[in-house]
Amino acid sequence: MLSLPQNINHYQMAGLYIHVPFCTKRCIYCDFFSNTEMKYKSSYVESIIKEMALRKDYIEGEEIETIYFGGGTPSLLSATDFRDLFEAIQQTFIIKEKAEITLEANPDDITESSVKNLCKLPFNRVSMGVQSFNDNDLHFLNRRHDSREAHQAIKLWKENDIHNISIDLIYGLPGQTIEAWIANINEALTLDIPHISAYMLTYEKGTPLYRMLQAGKIKSADDDLSLASFSTLIKMLTTAGYIHYEISNFARRGFFSQHNSSYWTGKKYLGLGPAAHSYNGKNRQWNVASLPKYIEGIKNNQPITSGEILNLFTRYNDYVITRMRTMWGVKLSDIQKNFGNNLKNYFLKTAQPYIKEQFLIQNEDTIKLSERGIFVSDGIMSDLLYVD
Repeated sequence: MLSLPQNINHYQMAGLYIHVPFCTKRCIYCDFFSNTEMKYKSSYVESIIKEMALRKDYIEGEEIETIYFGGGTPSLLSATDFRDLFEAIQQTFIIKEKAEITLEANPDDITESSVKNLCKLPFNRVSMGVQSFNDNDLHFLNRRHDSREAHQAIKLWKENDIHNISIDLIYGLPGQTIEAWIANINEALTLDIPHISAYMLTYEKGTPLYRMLQAGKIKSADDDLSLASFSTLIKMLTTAGYIHYEISNFARRGFFSQHNSSYWTGKKYLGLGPAAHSYNGKNRQWNVASLPKYIEGIKNNQPITSGEILNLFTRYNDYVITRMRTMWGVKLSDIQKNFGNNLKNYFLKTAQPYIKEQFLIQNEDTIKLSERGIFVSDGIMSDLLYVD
């Protein structure tokens, strides 16, 4: 197993995100950048390694607390690919002792041999896109796996001592009943998975799913059913001992996603790979959303990026919209310290109607969503933002 360097003298932490864009086929709902042409894989791995060296200073020498391989389908890379990437990470960054290192994986890529090879690497957390335990749902979503393969993948990870497992589920599918959704949740609970992320199906422009909706081939779930599905999700998971620590995320104590939590709490992160985003508290950058262009730019020592410098109001809005998604909420002292008294007063003024109606809860220095506020969180957060 590769050993990553440790350094206890660094107290600032950052995250490292590596976007693996390859997919065998695209799901009908997905609008993330992906590419089905595996011919670019070798050049891609070489480019990621080179990009690390070119952009390592973006996080200003901070220690890496979390590493996340997302996609796309990272599990399409070979153990050799990952070994090369980890060796480059080791040479380029300072890694926190016991850093959280996550692999996104599709259940159908997980075999006994692949798990054994991956477990020789530093991965200590797995996030799997199960989406549903109903085979009809999976067929509709154009997923490559079935329910049996999802069960088998979870079993294999546990047998190989990876117990920090997260799965994604989707609700609000066309024709999905509340009874079918309850069955999905119950099946997840029987598998004793410590982290569950659940999202309502969205119809993003440009996806096959959106075109099906526009053509009248499918009908989206009505608002009442979507609300009931979300309410049922919260009740069932919290009753089972999960902590609802972010709007779409539930975990047993000790199993929160440290990487995603870093996004919600404003930590720096460096994103590598095509379409990957980076943030360092001063500006936000994103790589070109084209695999050939990305590879060519790195080859020429000129990463093709876009970005924006964050002014006071943009940073305030970022803070509000990310922190309000979490159980930790917004701290008035943080707003005062980081954005000034005027924006603290602005936040309090805009929050007051929602506090009065009990959509927000104020507990001394902290203001956060109430249970009923979670159901209308988008509107609340929009109103709390500063607009010129």
